[in-house]
Amino acid sequence: MLSQKTRYALRALVELARAEGVQLTSGELALRADAPRKFLEAILLELSRNRLVVSRRGKFGGYTLARPARDIAFAEVIRVIDGPLGLAPCVSRTAFRKCDDCPDLATCTLREALLRARDATASVLEGYSLADAATGDGGEVFQA
Repeated sequence: MLSQKTRYALRALVELARAEGVQLTSGELALRADAPRKFLEAILLELSRNRLVVSRRGKFGGYTLARPARDIAFAEVIRVIDGPLGLAPCVSRTAFRKCDDCPDLATCTLREALLRARDATASVLEGYSLADAATGDGGEVFQA
């Protein structure tokens, strides 16, 4: 599951993609992304440190994307905020480590399924950009 922090980050970045280079203040982004302003400001600082947004201070300050929206994948944003995409550390391509309770990686009965899930998830999220989200229709709606 995505954290609320990542959902706010993605929504704010999609709003910046929709703005097409026009600077938006943290207040404007908070309204558009339906996010608490102070929390979003901390998220934007983290996104700025990771070179996903550019911030300008002062009276005419605000935020813009650091790169074109088509060049920023959902996977990159998720990794910046939440960390690796894998369901277990032993299947992470960016933060691999053996699971604490695993006796042997080679004979682990869970690892193959977790690798497949990680690869499928990464394939979708690395292939889906902020530009895709900015022009998309929200996807299929499931009824409960």
